[in-house]
Amino acid sequence: MSTGDLEALLRVTAPGYQGESPPDIAFDTTDTPVGRLVMAVTSRGVVACSFEDEHTIFARISREVGRFIGPDPSRVDPLRRELDAYFAGRLKTFSFPVDPRLTSQFGRAVLQALATVPYGSVATYEEIAARIGRPQALRAVSNAFASNPVCIVVPCHRVIETGGGLGGYAGGAAAKEHLLRLEGGYPIR
Repeated sequence: MSTGDLEALLRVTAPGYQGESPPDIAFDTTDTPVGRLVMAVTSRGVVACSFEDEHTIFARISREVGRFIGPDPSRVDPLRRELDAYFAGRLKTFSFPVDPRLTSQFGRAVLQALATVPYGSVATYEEIAARIGRPQALRAVSNAFASNPVCIVVPCHRVIETGGGLGGYAGGAAAKEHLLRLEGGYPIR
């Protein structure tokens, strides 16, 4: 999406958008080796780093976080630089803070447990469910990963099936495989 397209989208969908004023929520996209990511940053941190369509993410953020959304490269570029460093193999842990407002309370617990899975390692859905004290909640844990609004930054790609299968991923199987290969901690068959 070009800056002009983003400006037009913002004028139509965000009544509070004022063009030159710095937005409450900085919004942009970036192309990565695993596809386009939609990024949104609030004063608290990254609220979205998602493979979903930018219109879908924009509407969700507008509904659940705030309506004054717009481009602000000075706030989004630090996240973009960390993503670039990650994909270049120079960054193993993101330092950009996460704003969890697009995640349910249960989802936050799941994502916090996931954050303990180090770079180059994997965990199973069952292991994450056990870590949060809900060993029978496999479907709910899986759903929390599927709705992770901050992909890659909170590494849901590091969760695999008990038998060693990749499992699902918001960016698709090829993206998940690429990320696991990049980190080198999982033998891809």
